[in-house]
Amino acid sequence: MGRVVLVTGVARDLGSRLARRLAVTPGVDKVVGLDVQPPTGDMHGIKYVRADIRTPVVGKVLAVEDVDTVVHTNVAAPQRQLGSTSAVKEINVIGTMQLLAACQNSRTVERLVVASSTAVYGTSARNPAMFTEQTPARAGTTHGFPKDAVDVEAYVRGFGRRRPDVAVATFRLGNVLAGDVLSPFSEYLRLPVLPAILGYDPRLQFLHPYDALNVLALAATGNVDGTYNVVGPQVVTLSQAARRLGRPMLRLPSVGFNGVTHRMVRLMSSDFTPELTRLFMYGRVCDGSKLEQELGYEVLYSTPQTLDAFAEAIDPGLLSALGGTYA
Repeated sequence: MGRVVLVTGVARDLGSRLARRLAVTPGVDKVVGLDVQPPTGDMHGIKYVRADIRTPVVGKVLAVEDVDTVVHTNVAAPQRQLGSTSAVKEINVIGTMQLLAACQNSRTVERLVVASSTAVYGTSARNPAMFTEQTPARAGTTHGFPKDAVDVEAYVRGFGRRRPDVAVATFRLGNVLAGDVLSPFSEYLRLPVLPAILGYDPRLQFLHPYDALNVLALAATGNVDGTYNVVGPQVVTLSQAARRLGRPMLRLPSVGFNGVTHRMVRLMSSDFTPELTRLFMYGRVCDGSKLEQELGYEVLYSTPQTLDAFAEAIDPGLLSALGGTYA
């Protein structure tokens, strides 16, 4: 008999894509998608269950559907489309606690896969050159989405100690970037002029959604446990990203950067989260070699390739239209 997989956050981009992928994956008999909102697009072969992950009803879903594999993709940075900041935090933290409680009491769950974030490492002037899975955060995890990610992973580790019979895999995804993926970072990079902090040129990594889906599907259908960074190889600085996108940069002092950027992004009906300000100062680079060494998966899209694919999918920047090359 094949796997019965529950995907949380199926109305979100990553969750809906993963559910569709798993629905046609050999060895998977049934995919159950859970969210408070119905997913968009073709969800053929997926059983949608309207439920709030913050409530105990998720336990009933696990029991009724005989779920043996849970993929938790319902942890995300605040976005206007997802509701207020407090509501998103509740879904991230309280929702994860409820899900883990349901998994702990389940007699059928054998595997838990969690889509976390490299935000758990925080961002500070004391960042190492590269974070490994064992590197502790230096600063920048006391509030906002980074704190949510830290709390979520702590609860997941606690669950693993209580249920050692359940295989637990946690994937710290980098900044997923694509023309059809909505995120604070993608909305920022779509701006006609990119605000930047005077005196800083942070190193950044981007992850193509194809690689994110491949890794999560591999864990959902294979024998995987442990914690892994999932990032695009190589790095780009913010100024290099701007040149590739043909976007001029507006360098601002740090005291005015957050306010100006927030107003510019809001004009596009999206949000700029405060923790991104630290990222645009200090950057963050992670080592993804453990993923290939232990799981045998080689990330297909490098950071520059992901950025170039994003550039092809969005409107050309002003400098691209002028046909110039700018530093």
